Amino acid sequence: MAERSWGGTKLADRRAARRQVLLDTAERLAGEEGCAAVTVRSVCRRARLTDRYFYESFAGRDDLLLAAFERVADEARRALEEAVALSDPQLEVRARAAVSAFVALVLDAPHKGRLLLLEPFADPVLGAHSHRVMPVFTDLVGGQLSGTGDGIDRRMAAHALVGSLANLFAGWLRGTLDVPRERLEAHCVELVLAATSPRDQAMPPRE
Repeated sequence: MAERSWGGTKLADRRAARRQVLLDTAERLAGEEGCAAVTVRSVCRRARLTDRYFYESFAGRDDLLLAAFERVADEARRALEEAVALSDPQLEVRARAAVSAFVALVLDAPHKGRLLLLEPFADPVLGAHSHRVMPVFTDLVGGQLSGTGDGIDRRMAAHALVGSLANLFAGWLRGTLDVPRERLEAHCVELVLAATSPRDQAMPPRE
């Protein structure tokens, strides 16, 4: 039996469109006002949808918030993977491409950066989930640390690097790290290059 359409749009497409609107709304609310502002009522009001349409896609507020977080985390992961895959084999070029891609995501769209990096500290449900997501980024970074000791050294270096970079971006987003964006990006590249240098090789002096 063919699926019925309304105004030329199939039911599944309308549901998908409503789900997208709800995710966009939750992402904005969480990133601009904090996770505490994300409720079923507030999201439905801003999205101009009834709770009936909310519950056709999400079990509740936490389900929606986690889905919004997952979407931003997946966007960040894909941006990093694509930057590394498409850039020059030279280490410094890859490092700059990866840092630039992440900066473009979390600083050009600060509500996404806040949802990804700040709100897990404010919301316990999101915080618990973020700990399960972060290994994706440490594994991705660890795969680029070919010159850093053995496998254990690479894992520790990847954890340290991801933590350092996350704290730098979090400080910039909070406003507690008041430095020009270009200076922040250059410093992040230096951290990546330092972590990827062989342990017995000193970093060249800065000019």
